[in-house]
Amino acid sequence: MNSSNAICPAAPSAAASSGTLGRHLARRLVQIGATDVFSVPGDFNLTLLDHLIDEPGLNLIGCCNELNAGYAADGYARAKGVGACAVTFTVGGLSVLNAIAGAYSENLPVICIVGGPNSNDYGTNRILHHTIGLPDFTQELRCFQTVTCFQAVVNNLDDAHELIDTAISTALKESKPVYISISCNLPAIPHPTFAREPVPFFLAPKVSNQLGLEAAVEATAEFLNKAVKPVIIGGPKLRFSKAQKAFVELADACGYPIAVMPSGKGLVPESHPHFIGTYWGAVSTSFCGEIVESADAYIFLGPIFNDYSSVGYSLLIKKEKSVIVQPNRVTIGNGPSFGWVFMTDFLTALAKRLKRNTTAMENYRRIYVPPGIALRHDKDEPLRVNILFKHIQEMLSGNSAVISETGDSWFNCQKLRLPENCGYEFQMQYGSIGWSVGATLGYAQAANDKRVIACIGDGSFQVTAQDISTMIRCGQKSIIFLINNGGYTIEVEIHDGPYNVIKNWDYTGLVDAIHNGEGKCWTAKVKTEDELVEAIATATETHKESLCFIEVFVHKDDTSKELLEWGSRVSAANSRPPNPQ
Repeated sequence: MNSSNAICPAAPSAAASSGTLGRHLARRLVQIGATDVFSVPGDFNLTLLDHLIDEPGLNLIGCCNELNAGYAADGYARAKGVGACAVTFTVGGLSVLNAIAGAYSENLPVICIVGGPNSNDYGTNRILHHTIGLPDFTQELRCFQTVTCFQAVVNNLDDAHELIDTAISTALKESKPVYISISCNLPAIPHPTFAREPVPFFLAPKVSNQLGLEAAVEATAEFLNKAVKPVIIGGPKLRFSKAQKAFVELADACGYPIAVMPSGKGLVPESHPHFIGTYWGAVSTSFCGEIVESADAYIFLGPIFNDYSSVGYSLLIKKEKSVIVQPNRVTIGNGPSFGWVFMTDFLTALAKRLKRNTTAMENYRRIYVPPGIALRHDKDEPLRVNILFKHIQEMLSGNSAVISETGDSWFNCQKLRLPENCGYEFQMQYGSIGWSVGATLGYAQAANDKRVIACIGDGSFQVTAQDISTMIRCGQKSIIFLINNGGYTIEVEIHDGPYNVIKNWDYTGLVDAIHNGEGKCWTAKVKTEDELVEAIATATETHKESLCFIEVFVHKDDTSKELLEWGSRVSAANSRPPNPQ
C-alpha cells in the first residue's frame, strides 16, 4: 500500500538510536514480515509508537478503535502469515481482546503489543488511570492468558530482550497470538542487550516421529486402498499445517474427489479437476454432500467439527469410515491413533502409497447437473441476492480476494467458484459480526497485489463501520458490497425477534461523509440489476484505483436456501432441552 498514508514524522527522533528496546521490537517486526502495525495511541504507548514510526521498514497505521485494529491484524496475518497491533493499557487491551480471541480460534499469529504502566509502579500500592481502580495491574494479563499462547510483561530491561524474542518466536511456532506489555518508560532507554542488530530467528522445523509416520501411512493406505469409493475433504487447519501443497500432491496421486469444509474454503484449489464443492452436511454444494456421505471411506484433513460446520451436529459421517488427520496426529476409524505425525510429512508419504481410485469421481460426474442460470430481472424489478452473486462471480480472478462477513454472505460466498490464486477469507469458528471491516483493511494492506471484494451485511457493518476511514487514508482500492436488508438476517433464521431489526442508515451518505473529499472513494446505491451492472463497471474501470462502496438494496426475506436450512438446524441444536438428571 501507499507508504505516504502511514503516520510518519518529519525526521527520526533521537530516542530511536540503536540499542533501545523500542528499536529492537521494531526491527523484529520488520524481520518477520509484519511491516504494517495497526494501532490506537494512548498515553502508555506513545513513546513506543515513536520508535515504531522511526523504523524505516515499518508503517504505523492508526485505526479508529482497538477492536478494528485487532481485526485488521487478523486480516493481515491471513494474507502475510503474521500481523501486529499496538494499543494502550487495559482500556485498549480489553477493547482489542475480542479480536485477539478470534485470531486464536483461527490459528493466526498476531503480535498484540500493549503500552503498560511505568516500571516503577509495579509492586506498589498505587492506583493508576485506565484500570478498574485497584492497585493490581494483572487484570489485562489475566484476560489475555486464555486467548494467547504466550504473555510477556516487560517491566525490566534486563530480561526484555529474552521476553520479546520468546513471545514473537512462540507466535510463529504455535501460529497463535501473543501478548507483549511494555512499560511506558522503557522503549527509549539504551541497554547492552540491544546493542546489535537482532539476529534473525531460526525456527527449527517440526519433524515427525519416523516410526509413527511409517505406521500411520501404512495403516491409512491399507484402510483407503480397500475402499471402493473414498473421498478427501480439506479443513481449516490446512493453513496452520502449511499443508496446501501436500494436499494437492495427494489429490493428484489418488484420483479421489476433493471437497472442502466451509471453514477451509480458499485453502483448497477449486480449479483442480477433481474438486466437487463444499461439504457442509445438509447445506453442501449440490451433489457434493451426496458423494461424501455415500462414500465408504473419507479422509478429513485438518477439520474442525463444531455446531456451525456440522449444521447443528447433523452430519451423516460415520467415525468408523473416517481418517482424521490433524496437524500432528492421525486417527483411523475408531483407532489406531498416531501422535507426533505432522500433516505435511504424512500427506507427502501417503501420496506414494495410495492406489489410484476414481470411482467416486466417476459417480459424481454421472449425477452432476450444471446449476441453472438465475433469471434476468424485468426492467426496474427489485434486485435479488442470487443475481448479485452471479455478477460477483464474474468479477473474480487470480488478482482478487473475497472477504465474507458473518451472516448470509457466508452461504452466498461459499457458492462462489474461486479461480486459481483467488483469495478467500471468513471467520467461521469465532463468527464475530463486524469482523470483516477490519479484516478487509488488514488483508488489503498486506495483499496489495489483489483487489479485495468484501460482502458485508448492514447489521455487521454498523458494528465496525468507522475504519472505512482508515481504508481511504491508506489509499486502498477494495470493493465493498454493503447488503442492505434491514437487519440481522442470520439471527432471524435461527430465532427471530424485534431485536433483529436495526435502524436503517444512509450508508453511502455515511461513507461520503467519512471520505470528506480526502483520498479516493466512490459510492453508489443499487436497487436493480441494471444499476448493479453499471456500478460494477464503474468500480472496475473508471474507479479501479479507488475504494468503492456499493450499497445493494434487497428484500429482508431474500436469503439463500442454505441459510434457511442451516438456521433451522442450528436453532434445533441451540434449543435442546436439558438432559434428564
